[in-house]
Amino acid sequence: MIIQVPTLGELPTLRAIERAAGEPFRALGMTSVADDEPPSLEQLTEFQRTGRALAAYEEAGPGGGGHGPVGYLLWEPVDGRTHIEQVSVHPDQAHRGIGRALIDRAERDGGPAALTLTTFAEVPWNAPYYARIGFRILPGAELTPGLRAIRAQEAALGLDRWPRVVMRREPGPGSGRPSP
Repeated sequence: MIIQVPTLGELPTLRAIERAAGEPFRALGMTSVADDEPPSLEQLTEFQRTGRALAAYEEAGPGGGGHGPVGYLLWEPVDGRTHIEQVSVHPDQAHRGIGRALIDRAERDGGPAALTLTTFAEVPWNAPYYARIGFRILPGAELTPGLRAIRAQEAALGLDRWPRVVMRREPGPGSGRPSP
């Protein structure tokens, strides 16, 4: 698997990945999540321009590449930490370690700070998945001002119709990543 900053021309593909990754939420009765509009091309361009967009590609076989992204991650600095704004993998590529590889790369690119994210507590491929790769749920007392602001924005968007949590993974050994 290759992980790198996507080209500007690949940004529409990231939007298509987001739409496809939202579809499984329908089966959970979370239609508004499935129907949520992906980040705009303008938003994706800003993440791409600053190197805070990562895309995963299948490794090219004999004869070269030609394969577009199969997953992507957006991150931003929040209160001195690397905050994962979005991570999405096309459902056809699920269970292949792509999300984990994107998260591990964001950890390297973001520096020695902890990783944070917000997610749905009861969706199997959300909080339970992140717990398996080394994230822990942060109690309210540990939320930084930036994380509180993100949660308030999510609540204003109606995402609190379903339980949500803030999670954190410490950098380095013990992060849930396999040791080299």
